[in-house]
Amino acid sequence: MTRKPRLSRLLRDILLVNILPVALIFAALLYLDQYQQGLLAAEVAALREQARIYAGAIAETAVQESNGAPAVNPNLAGPLLFSLTAPTPYAQALIYGPDGTLIANSRVHNGPGGAIISEPLGAPPPPGLFSRAVSFVYDHLSGSVTGNEDESGIVGQDAGEDPNTLGWQPDARTVLELTGSATGQEIPPFVRRDDNGILLITVSEPITASQQNVGTVLLTREANEVDAAVLSVRISILGLFALALLLTVIVSLYLSRTIASPISRLAGAAERLREGRTRAQPMPEAITARNDEIGTLARTLESSAKALWARMDAIERFAADVSHEIKNPLSSIRSAIETLTIVEDPTRAARLLAIISQDVQRLDRLITDISDSSRLDAELSRSKHEIVDMARMLQTLAEIHDATRKAGSPLMEVDVPPGEGLFVSGSETRLVQVLRNLIGNAISFSPTQGHIWLRGRETGGIIELSVEDEGPGIPDAKLDSIFDRFYSERPSTETFGSHSGLGLSISRQIVEAHQGRISAENRRDEAGHIIGARFVIRLPKAGG
Repeated sequence: MTRKPRLSRLLRDILLVNILPVALIFAALLYLDQYQQGLLAAEVAALREQARIYAGAIAETAVQESNGAPAVNPNLAGPLLFSLTAPTPYAQALIYGPDGTLIANSRVHNGPGGAIISEPLGAPPPPGLFSRAVSFVYDHLSGSVTGNEDESGIVGQDAGEDPNTLGWQPDARTVLELTGSATGQEIPPFVRRDDNGILLITVSEPITASQQNVGTVLLTREANEVDAAVLSVRISILGLFALALLLTVIVSLYLSRTIASPISRLAGAAERLREGRTRAQPMPEAITARNDEIGTLARTLESSAKALWARMDAIERFAADVSHEIKNPLSSIRSAIETLTIVEDPTRAARLLAIISQDVQRLDRLITDISDSSRLDAELSRSKHEIVDMARMLQTLAEIHDATRKAGSPLMEVDVPPGEGLFVSGSETRLVQVLRNLIGNAISFSPTQGHIWLRGRETGGIIELSVEDEGPGIPDAKLDSIFDRFYSERPSTETFGSHSGLGLSISRQIVEAHQGRISAENRRDEAGHIIGARFVIRLPKAGG
């Protein structure tokens, strides 16, 4: 059963890599609390400075002697407090005595004719639905990481219910905490939200006269500027986060479509190829036409599959050819043996034994050459290539021929550039085998006292070697067929079966393994008549 490639895992990895930058943006949400704290600290500092001004003004103009001790005069403090807070929108100031008694309220003052007027504090509009939604999303996002859904920077508790505080000021217990400290000690601010979500800040400053604490100013103001600034940053960060997340998903899906999906299809093709359920099936053109690494991989896989099937077809043909070639001498041997059992003439029996011996030698030669051909590719792939001087090799082969030349054998001449080497990279033993085979064929077809030329030259980074003879040449229709396996066309003077027909096939196999080419052609005179054969080997120059 074919295992289906797991595309989701690769897609998950792509998403994980792409989401890391988005995570950094999300981490910026956690630092927004520090930004909010800084804004609150600035608001508290400004409000505290304002409260100090109020306390100083009250101490200078509304403090009088009462029973031999300084005290705040409510009739003077109330109007002054109203005048001081009037320019500040959404602000309220209260003055408490040292015992916690409310002395003055900036929103309660004397009107015309001495009537007491209590002006309600105009609260700013509560946060809108959008800002509440953004705050809700942010609080839950940050809370999911920090484990705390409370809004950072907000301390204290909700507004008190004392009707005299108009729903804005702290409750009585908190007032005592804010007004009960010793003179000179700074009281921490009281920061909270009311029922409508409005951010409120309360600070307290002592009123000092004759180095005595005669009261405390509680100044409360809304801090919508902080919320507006924080909301703006939140919207920017959340918007950037959403955009980055959307782009991450889009890019991940794009990478999945352009990388993961083609790789999955290539994996499926490789799986089918491994199981042998399909021959060299072409890859989809949409993948092979790509000008990137995936397209290169697809084309390489496709060519590898074609080469593999071509090799398998070649092995199949080779097995069929071997079977056919071996059957001929076996049939001859079997026929000779069957006849030998009934022949009584010693002369005929000796002739049959000679035929059997000849066929056995032919079988031995066939099996040796077949074995050499079958292991040639593996041997060449394992052998270590070395730099070989082909000019020296041609000279050496010619000297060996001259040293062992028999009477009537062809003469051999070498034509190579003087003083220059023809260097190639390869297996010296196998290259010698190719030249020996070509020289052997040239000797077989050469006339008595003929000539054989061994030539070598360099042409455009290619080392070109040739073996030429003065034999009958090669039929034009057979110039390529002579390199086929078991093809044999020998001179009439040679004994039948003395060659296996694998020599030129093995030679081409060796040359192609060295990234070269071998070809055959006829030598012709000026009139166009064949005057011999020429075999040409072209090999890449070493280092070229």
